[in-house]
Amino acid sequence: MSIDKETARKVAKLARIAVPDDRLEPLAQEFNAILGFIEQLQEVDVEGVEPMVSVTPQRLKRREDIVTDGSKPKAVLANAPDAREGFFAVPKVVE
Repeated sequence: MSIDKETARKVAKLARIAVPDDRLEPLAQEFNAILGFIEQLQEVDVEGVEPMVSVTPQRLKRREDIVTDGSKPKAVLANAPDAREGFFAVPKVVE
């Protein structure tokens, strides 16, 4: 895959990044270098390699997936502009 100047212009437009015309060709070359590196990475044999989150062995901390009320309803509602009967009060939006 090769990125030309017009594709670089389109990508810049989609990303909403203003790129002057004289910078489009260098940008296309940078895209091509990135794509070349990605193609090079695809040649690496990762068969049998476990996914990891770090190069040092560690386990992610996880909490039990349990639904709770948070045990802090007063603290949650303390900054609410309007709270009534333990709930956020909002203006009516549907007539």
